[in-house]
Amino acid sequence: MIDFKTVYIIGIGGIGTSALARYFASEGYPVAGYDRTPSPLTERLEREGIAVHYTDDIESVEARFKDKESTLVIYTPAVPSDMGELSYYRDNGFELLKRSEVLGAVTAGKYCMAVAGTHGKTSTTTMLAWFNACAADDGDGVIGSGSAFMGGISKNFGSNLHIGGGRRVAVEADEFDRSFLRLTPDVALISSTDADHLDIYGTHDNLREGFALFAERIKKGGTLIVKKSVTLPRLPEGVRVLTYSLDDPSADFYAVDCRADKTGCHSFDIVCPDRRIKGCRLGIPGHVNVENCVGATAMMWVAGFDENALVKAMNEFRGVCRRLDVQYHGEDKIYIDDYAHHPEELRKTMESVREMFPGKSITVVFQPHLYTRTRDFADGFAKSLSMADRLIMLPIYPAREEPIEGVNSEMILKMVTIADKELTSKDKLLGVLGEDKNDILITFGAGDIDRFVPEIKEMLEKRSSAKA
Repeated sequence: MIDFKTVYIIGIGGIGTSALARYFASEGYPVAGYDRTPSPLTERLEREGIAVHYTDDIESVEARFKDKESTLVIYTPAVPSDMGELSYYRDNGFELLKRSEVLGAVTAGKYCMAVAGTHGKTSTTTMLAWFNACAADDGDGVIGSGSAFMGGISKNFGSNLHIGGGRRVAVEADEFDRSFLRLTPDVALISSTDADHLDIYGTHDNLREGFALFAERIKKGGTLIVKKSVTLPRLPEGVRVLTYSLDDPSADFYAVDCRADKTGCHSFDIVCPDRRIKGCRLGIPGHVNVENCVGATAMMWVAGFDENALVKAMNEFRGVCRRLDVQYHGEDKIYIDDYAHHPEELRKTMESVREMFPGKSITVVFQPHLYTRTRDFADGFAKSLSMADRLIMLPIYPAREEPIEGVNSEMILKMVTIADKELTSKDKLLGVLGEDKNDILITFGAGDIDRFVPEIKEMLEKRSSAKA
């Protein structure tokens, strides 16, 4: 990279780019950027002193961020290639790097702990970040250290970035656009390789090949941790390979004596190759999170940890915004918001909710994300959504894509097997939900459905107050 003095980010409101914005700002660099629309994340950046504008107009950019010799320009591949500001910086010879390239450079000098997978990686990375901050033991007598770049907002840190004083850095390794191939981890975890991002990879085999290439980027002498049920086209050479599972005793790491309390949180022990960590309790509900905890613990085992501090950190872990996120828990209604946008993610969350609240009726609101994902996985979405008692579908959130003829939410809806199902628009959603009688409400999606979360929560709180 050039010897830059300022940082400009195109698509600064993304979860990965906003973490880099915060990182460079913490290092003392002036940071500014563009995003298409305001969001809670961009508003947070602005409160933190980072200038953000929402019009694709190079004239809106301050002069100090248009100095070719001193400005590092970072962009996300989700931005269209013909976007005006991106074209300006590209055509005028600026140092122009993808988010993944910069993340690879920033973490290159650290002990890199990278978490990959088509689902499960955000929760696992955020657990790992918290465990590192509380229980890392590098053998220097100091317990707790490490930084993290996370793909979600950690409730413990209140951010998607944590800057610590140690040598470790936990990183979410994103397979989109093959971004994870920019990292050189010391230890890496792969949680899943289910088909996804076929607009990038073309086939499931190509996606799995991408994960194999990621594993081959682990430093020689490093460690690969793979979920027991995941198979790769090949394993990397010169790297130790370990496995983890929720409860499979043939894995190197697994949980035993797992039991849930009335809140849905689990107590358990974790079996490691050299010990049994007793008295674990995870501070968030869902057996899927116990599995993620086993994976994060495996990474801590490789890097070094203080056992008592780790057990304490598990209990104090508060989760990730929009990951099995209980927004409201009243006497007559429970409201959960979740980022799930892949059939397997939906299935696992639904299973966890059914386990947490047996016998309760569930209404699901789902906003599909991307035309290509809807086209490629319509059958899978229909099967997972049929686990609900009532389904309310929203139109597809297109993100970076143009419409595809014949691809819409109705193609999923007609294959869902439950009778109580409907399609509605965003402007009618609150009215539809106002009449809902089921015990549990879940909103699913990676688009802009999160904008409704505060309004839905407020509606339920007002309804409860009126009844009181």
